[in-house]
Amino acid sequence: MIERKKQRKAKIGLFAVVHGVYFDQFEGLYEKLTKYHSDLAEKLRANEVEVMDLGMIDSNAGAFEAADKFNGEAVDLIICNMITYATSSVFAPVLKNATAPMILAALQPREAMDYTKASTFMQLENDNICSVPEFMGVAARMNKKIYDVIIGVLYGDEEADRELKKWCDIAKVLNSLKGARIGLMGHVLEAMYDMHADPTAVANAFNLHVPLLEIDDVLEVYDTVTEEEIKEKIALIDEEFEMPEPISDPVTMKLTDADKYQAAKTAVALDKFVEKHNLTGLAYYYEGREGGPHREVATTFIVGNSILNAQGIPMCGEFDLKTCIAMLIMDRLDIGGSFAEFHPFDFKEDFILVGHDGPHHLRIADGKPILRSLKKFHGKPGKGASVEFKIKEGPITMLGINTKADGSFKFIIGEGYSKKGPIPPTGNTNTRGFFEPTTKEFIKKWVFEGPTHHYALGIGHHADAIAKIGEILGIETVIVR
Repeated sequence: MIERKKQRKAKIGLFAVVHGVYFDQFEGLYEKLTKYHSDLAEKLRANEVEVMDLGMIDSNAGAFEAADKFNGEAVDLIICNMITYATSSVFAPVLKNATAPMILAALQPREAMDYTKASTFMQLENDNICSVPEFMGVAARMNKKIYDVIIGVLYGDEEADRELKKWCDIAKVLNSLKGARIGLMGHVLEAMYDMHADPTAVANAFNLHVPLLEIDDVLEVYDTVTEEEIKEKIALIDEEFEMPEPISDPVTMKLTDADKYQAAKTAVALDKFVEKHNLTGLAYYYEGREGGPHREVATTFIVGNSILNAQGIPMCGEFDLKTCIAMLIMDRLDIGGSFAEFHPFDFKEDFILVGHDGPHHLRIADGKPILRSLKKFHGKPGKGASVEFKIKEGPITMLGINTKADGSFKFIIGEGYSKKGPIPPTGNTNTRGFFEPTTKEFIKKWVFEGPTHHYALGIGHHADAIAKIGEILGIETVIVR
């Protein structure tokens, strides 16, 4: 497998709230609660996040200090551990003054008390839910948002563990968006009105930067590519892709050595370009004159971009800055993030083909992806190597991002299923997408939400997690069902 260049990371602020009076009243309670809190911190670290653990807070002054510390360390998410009953005064200053979003975790150590041996001590150990209503009520009075309450058991509760993992993944998305550099190069394909996006509005909504780049910035590093670097990239391509004979589409042919060489050289140039400009991702489209170097390079990005996607660097065609951000969100959730659109219906079997001519996220391919040489790129200039694959069978999620009439953004999310079956051997990615209640009804609901024609495509059902990200960012979010 292709290794990530951009690692998924996040910093989570953690603190427990307690009513300090209990400790003088019940000997050993402090030690018990400390152990439970430590075990929660380890559960979080098991999801490959950094945990800034401030321990137990039992005073209003301590809560103010905690908020300052979380802000100073720029944590991506705060988890308040409802470890026993606590007054809301030990939590409110953190909610009020910390800038990161907060969730509550009410995970009691026992699935149920042993009522034959029950005691006040045991109740206090398992009183995790007791002050949740108070805390939520205070949040409402302060007009501050609590984004989730995870309720369950600390040990052996798979559902609670999945919820913790989901929030660790959300924190990784928030971490990646903050200060990301999503390059924008070229222009919109004439004349797709839905592709336009204001870089300043994007920077404001997603807390990132949009460097404006030139195709000559790629040509500059393209001219430095060595034969040894091309040879190494060809070896990677040979390892990661299949290159079969054509089947039914006369536009396709078996990958030629010349097209493989060109794809490899451009892929090396893209690696250097991304590194030189410290890019988190790129949205681009450029044509150039026939026979010129700009066209030679700009129309041969697809293979290199697909590899970069698998390395955690979303690369998005057709100048689609909004979908590039959607692809980044999906990648940091570790669910893929291919560039996709709807293709023809199959009304006989009730599915729709979901795909694009690239670029794609190789980590979600069903088996090895295929490379074919295309004699022409339909609707665009250029020819050469193109990537074809089906995504893994099972649940899928789509995220479209569009701009509304008032200039604000909107998340449009859908869930369906990818199922096995033949796809058109056109050198483009396609998968059989099935949606409920019927595919036609779902697609009609989808288009009435005002999407762009592109979206990011990932594996698994993750609409709720993406909706939480939209909520945290203050972006209108619709789950199409």
